[in-house]
Amino acid sequence: MEGLSRRAAALEQQVEALRPRGTYIVIDTGRNRLTLHEGGKPVLTAVCSTGSGRALSDPSRRRLWVFDTPRGEYFIRNKYPDPVWIKPDWAFLEVGEPIPRSLAERMAPTELGAYAMDLGDGYLIHGTLYTRALGLSITHGCVRLGDQDLETVYRKVRIGTPVYIF
Repeated sequence: MEGLSRRAAALEQQVEALRPRGTYIVIDTGRNRLTLHEGGKPVLTAVCSTGSGRALSDPSRRRLWVFDTPRGEYFIRNKYPDPVWIKPDWAFLEVGEPIPRSLAERMAPTELGAYAMDLGDGYLIHGTLYTRALGLSITHGCVRLGDQDLETVYRKVRIGTPVYIF
Protein backbone atom coordinates (compact mmCIF):
# COMPACT_ATOMS: atom_id res chain seq x y z
CA MET A 1 0.00 0.00 0.00
CA GLU A 2 2.85 2.38 0.84
CA GLY A 3 4.38 1.80 -2.60
CA LEU A 4 1.07 2.68 -4.22
CA SER A 5 0.82 5.91 -2.22
CA ARG A 6 4.34 6.91 -3.28
CA ARG A 7 3.50 6.16 -6.91
CA ALA A 8 0.29 8.23 -6.69
CA ALA A 9 2.20 11.15 -5.16
CA ALA A 10 4.83 10.94 -7.92
CA LEU A 11 2.11 10.94 -10.59
CA GLU A 12 0.45 13.96 -8.98
CA GLN A 13 3.77 15.82 -9.14
CA GLN A 14 4.14 14.92 -12.83
CA VAL A 15 0.63 16.17 -13.58
CA GLU A 16 1.26 19.38 -11.63
CA ALA A 17 4.45 19.98 -13.61
CA LEU A 18 2.40 19.80 -16.84
CA ARG A 19 -0.25 22.24 -15.62
CA PRO A 20 0.03 25.62 -17.34
CA ARG A 21 1.14 28.60 -15.28
CA GLY A 22 -0.25 32.10 -15.46
CA THR A 23 -3.45 32.91 -17.34
CA TYR A 24 -5.04 30.41 -19.72
CA ILE A 25 -8.45 29.39 -21.08
CA VAL A 26 -10.00 25.91 -21.21
CA ILE A 27 -13.01 25.35 -23.49
CA ASP A 28 -15.09 22.21 -22.97
CA THR A 29 -17.07 21.79 -26.20
CA GLY A 30 -19.08 18.88 -24.80
CA ARG A 31 -20.46 20.95 -21.92
CA ASN A 32 -20.24 24.33 -23.70
CA ARG A 33 -18.21 25.87 -20.90
CA LEU A 34 -15.28 28.27 -21.03
CA THR A 35 -13.09 28.48 -17.93
CA LEU A 36 -10.57 31.25 -17.41
CA HIS A 37 -7.67 30.30 -15.13
CA GLU A 38 -5.22 32.63 -13.40
CA GLY A 39 -2.33 31.26 -11.37
CA GLY A 40 -3.61 27.71 -11.77
CA LYS A 41 -7.04 28.54 -10.30
CA PRO A 42 -10.34 28.98 -12.16
CA VAL A 43 -11.53 32.59 -11.85
CA LEU A 44 -14.47 32.43 -14.28
CA THR A 45 -16.56 29.61 -15.67
CA ALA A 46 -18.91 30.81 -18.38
CA VAL A 47 -21.64 29.20 -20.44
CA CYS A 48 -20.63 29.45 -24.09
CA SER A 49 -21.75 28.14 -27.45
CA THR A 50 -19.48 26.10 -29.71
CA GLY A 51 -19.61 24.49 -33.15
CA SER A 52 -22.72 22.67 -34.29
CA GLY A 53 -20.91 20.00 -36.31
CA ARG A 54 -23.29 20.61 -39.20
CA ALA A 55 -22.05 20.41 -42.77
CA LEU A 56 -22.91 22.78 -45.61
CA SER A 57 -21.99 22.10 -49.20
CA ASP A 58 -21.76 24.26 -52.28
CA PRO A 59 -22.14 21.69 -55.07
CA SER A 60 -21.64 24.31 -57.79
CA ARG A 61 -18.07 24.92 -56.61
CA ARG A 62 -17.47 21.57 -54.90
CA ARG A 63 -16.97 23.15 -51.49
CA LEU A 64 -17.87 21.70 -48.11
CA TRP A 65 -17.81 23.38 -44.71
CA VAL A 66 -18.10 21.50 -41.42
CA PHE A 67 -18.97 23.78 -38.53
CA ASP A 68 -16.91 22.28 -35.71
CA THR A 69 -14.94 24.10 -33.05
CA PRO A 70 -11.38 22.84 -33.51
CA ARG A 71 -9.79 20.82 -30.71
CA GLY A 72 -6.26 21.31 -29.45
CA GLU A 73 -3.94 23.98 -28.11
CA TYR A 74 -4.29 27.51 -29.47
CA PHE A 75 -3.17 30.98 -28.45
CA ILE A 76 -4.84 34.36 -28.47
CA ARG A 77 -3.33 35.80 -31.66
CA ASN A 78 -5.03 39.17 -31.56
CA LYS A 79 -7.73 41.10 -29.70
CA TYR A 80 -10.29 43.38 -31.33
CA PRO A 81 -12.63 45.90 -29.72
CA ASP A 82 -15.77 46.53 -31.79
CA PRO A 83 -14.99 43.81 -34.35
CA VAL A 84 -16.58 43.79 -37.79
CA TRP A 85 -17.44 40.40 -39.23
CA ILE A 86 -16.65 39.99 -42.92
CA LYS A 87 -19.18 37.33 -43.86
CA PRO A 88 -17.70 34.39 -45.77
CA ASP A 89 -19.43 32.72 -48.71
CA TRP A 90 -21.08 30.08 -46.52
CA ALA A 91 -22.99 32.75 -44.56
CA PHE A 92 -24.89 33.65 -47.72
CA LEU A 93 -25.29 30.11 -49.07
CA GLU A 94 -26.71 29.00 -45.74
CA VAL A 95 -29.65 31.40 -46.04
CA GLY A 96 -30.12 31.04 -49.79
CA GLU A 97 -28.77 34.48 -50.71
CA PRO A 98 -26.45 35.23 -53.62
CA ILE A 99 -22.80 35.67 -52.72
CA PRO A 100 -21.94 39.37 -52.98
CA ARG A 101 -18.88 40.55 -54.85
CA SER A 102 -18.25 43.71 -52.86
CA LEU A 103 -16.62 43.76 -49.44
CA ALA A 104 -19.12 46.36 -48.20
CA GLU A 105 -22.00 43.90 -48.70
CA ARG A 106 -20.22 41.32 -46.55
CA MET A 107 -19.59 43.57 -43.54
CA ALA A 108 -21.63 42.94 -40.39
CA PRO A 109 -20.46 45.41 -37.74
CA THR A 110 -22.59 44.28 -34.78
CA GLU A 111 -22.81 40.49 -35.04
CA LEU A 112 -19.65 39.64 -33.08
CA GLY A 113 -20.43 41.72 -30.01
CA ALA A 114 -18.20 44.27 -28.31
CA TYR A 115 -14.98 42.22 -28.44
CA ALA A 116 -13.33 39.38 -30.33
CA MET A 117 -10.22 37.32 -29.65
CA ASP A 118 -8.56 35.62 -32.61
CA LEU A 119 -7.52 31.97 -32.30
CA GLY A 120 -6.32 31.68 -35.91
CA ASP A 121 -7.75 29.99 -39.02
CA GLY A 122 -10.89 32.14 -38.84
CA TYR A 123 -11.91 31.00 -35.34
CA LEU A 124 -12.75 33.60 -32.71
CA ILE A 125 -14.00 33.93 -29.17
CA HIS A 126 -16.66 36.64 -29.50
CA GLY A 127 -20.04 37.88 -28.35
CA THR A 128 -23.48 36.91 -29.57
CA LEU A 129 -26.77 38.42 -30.59
CA TYR A 130 -28.48 35.20 -29.47
CA THR A 131 -27.98 34.92 -25.71
CA ARG A 132 -30.81 32.36 -25.44
CA ALA A 133 -28.64 29.96 -27.45
CA LEU A 134 -25.71 30.11 -25.02
CA GLY A 135 -24.98 26.59 -23.80
CA LEU A 136 -25.90 25.04 -27.15
CA SER A 137 -23.63 23.64 -29.85
CA ILE A 138 -24.95 26.01 -32.47
CA THR A 139 -22.07 28.06 -33.92
CA HIS A 140 -20.12 27.79 -37.14
CA GLY A 141 -17.02 26.93 -35.10
CA CYS A 142 -16.36 30.10 -33.13
CA VAL A 143 -16.88 30.29 -29.37
CA ARG A 144 -19.65 32.68 -28.33
CA LEU A 145 -19.95 34.27 -24.89
CA GLY A 146 -22.45 36.53 -23.17
CA ASP A 147 -21.58 40.22 -22.87
CA GLN A 148 -20.29 40.29 -19.27
CA ASP A 149 -18.25 37.10 -19.58
CA LEU A 150 -16.83 38.29 -22.90
CA GLU A 151 -15.70 41.57 -21.39
CA THR A 152 -14.10 39.82 -18.40
CA VAL A 153 -12.17 37.39 -20.58
CA TYR A 154 -11.15 40.13 -23.03
CA ARG A 155 -9.76 42.31 -20.25
CA LYS A 156 -7.86 39.51 -18.50
CA VAL A 157 -6.16 37.78 -21.44
CA ARG A 158 -3.21 39.01 -23.45
CA ILE A 159 -1.98 38.18 -26.91
CA GLY A 160 -0.22 34.84 -26.48
CA THR A 161 -2.56 33.52 -23.76
CA PRO A 162 -2.94 29.74 -24.23
CA VAL A 163 -6.38 28.33 -25.09
CA TYR A 164 -7.01 24.60 -24.68
CA ILE A 165 -10.06 23.24 -26.49
CA PHE A 166 -11.44 19.74 -26.05
